Amino acid sequence: MNKQKADSIITEYFHKIYGFAIKKSFSYDEAEDLCSDILQEVYLSLLKADEIINLEGYIWRISEHTYSKFVSSKKKRMGISIDSELFSSQLEIPYFDDYDSLLDDTAEELSRLRREIAFLTQQRREIVYLFYYQNLTISEISSQTHMPEGTVKWHLNKARKELKEGFTMERTVGTLGINPIVASSFGHDGDPGNGSTEVYLKDKLNLNIVYSVYFTPRTLEEIAMELGITPVFIEDKVHFLEDNGFLVRTTGNRFTTYVNFSPRTYSREQKDQRLKIQLEIAQQLVEEYVPSVRKAIAEVTDIYIPGGNRELLDAAAIFYGIVNKSRLSARRDLSKYYIKPTSGGNYIACVNLDATCSDPDYEAAMNFSSYWFCGNMHRWSEKYPEVSSWSIDTKYCSRQGFWGNNLTSDYEYLYEFIIGTLADNAANAEKYKRLREREYLTEDNQINIMLVKGSDKEFFAKIPSLPEQFKRKYADYAFEAAVEEAKAYPPQMQDFVISWSVDNFINSPVAIMVMDILYEKVFRPLTQKEKVSSQLLMFSDILP
Repeated sequence: MNKQKADSIITEYFHKIYGFAIKKSFSYDEAEDLCSDILQEVYLSLLKADEIINLEGYIWRISEHTYSKFVSSKKKRMGISIDSELFSSQLEIPYFDDYDSLLDDTAEELSRLRREIAFLTQQRREIVYLFYYQNLTISEISSQTHMPEGTVKWHLNKARKELKEGFTMERTVGTLGINPIVASSFGHDGDPGNGSTEVYLKDKLNLNIVYSVYFTPRTLEEIAMELGITPVFIEDKVHFLEDNGFLVRTTGNRFTTYVNFSPRTYSREQKDQRLKIQLEIAQQLVEEYVPSVRKAIAEVTDIYIPGGNRELLDAAAIFYGIVNKSRLSARRDLSKYYIKPTSGGNYIACVNLDATCSDPDYEAAMNFSSYWFCGNMHRWSEKYPEVSSWSIDTKYCSRQGFWGNNLTSDYEYLYEFIIGTLADNAANAEKYKRLREREYLTEDNQINIMLVKGSDKEFFAKIPSLPEQFKRKYADYAFEAAVEEAKAYPPQMQDFVISWSVDNFINSPVAIMVMDILYEKVFRPLTQKEKVSSQLLMFSDILP
């Protein structure tokens, strides 16, 4: 561009540039310095340019760029403008790592800036981080994110706009926006249908949305603020979780949840005392209840036991009786705690979180890890109404995969094998492979699980219930322990925790303790082959 035209443009835009400098500055002296710098940059750029299509946009880009350099060089402003280097429309502005020297008294503003960055979408947060914090160029960001350069620039400009708007809002990022929870495992009690807890909450954002309303009911906007993201980003997820029962709408358009999250802290002493009482119960059950169960099923003879060890059947019946016919009762209605997803199912959803021990120096007498279990697992076949099964997985079993790997089809395949309709050919190769992987069928085609002829209802009806006087003996302790346990939970969950804790006080851990005693003093040790069928019963109208 020739000098005469450049002089004309400078004359035309002088007052606008000076107004821009006044707006950005904290004194008239500072405004004059900034205006001088911008005029110099604009004039030199005009002389180098050939043809400029959008002259006004061109001048304001240079003005913003010069202003950002001005901020860097002066390092003496008393605050930070939301039109500073982060919001400049000139994209190739460097990120200044030394905030303390760049902006002397801006700790509060920087905190607000970081807060607003957290409210950007994940994609825009990433771009802002790469551009300003990693000092990558637009081209490098484009390569790393697999987005066109124009798209990266568009997101960066949109991010600046959203950050400007956010500066006018009063909000804070919650704990979950900085330190989101991570599930250590998922569980359910009831019918999982086509999708148990992990299907809906294995997504980290879904999980944290639900947990954000666990202790305090929140609106959609409050959930977003707690998580440090924009409401638009989670709106569909919130509706999805509500439709499937994981979020429940309450007064004031707020949400709560009845998902059972385990506490973030636990007491070794509290767990130890509970297990000690349960061990006392187990010892009494061995003396007073086990003989009655063994006697009740002694008449059952239409059975198939691989290897012929009758104790395997006795152990399964004892375990079933303790878990299902010995429960205490808190007599509370838990219907509202059952989740009914649109994909089917009706269950209580559980999420286990990593917990910190509140009394790590306490020396526990009991081995906590010995009492894990997965059950009750009932399977019924629609294809063959005569076929069903019951099982609970514990340390006494060798089965892998827990409830998710316990398929109704396994028992249907076995039934077809028994009645002779499962030919050993290429068409059924996958079925045979599955049965052998589960070790339900040996390599020489021997069935390796227990079968009882008849229905499961008929068999389980023979198992006696624990006498009421025995239950009453431990009811008070169970209730006191449950009330203490409920204190770690939010108000909407306390009825559930009390009822669940009381109802399950005599449950699988006690049954495992009974097995510990029996296999140490009464029963012969299980072989590896017997562990395939330990605490697993299949029922059908025909035996092998």
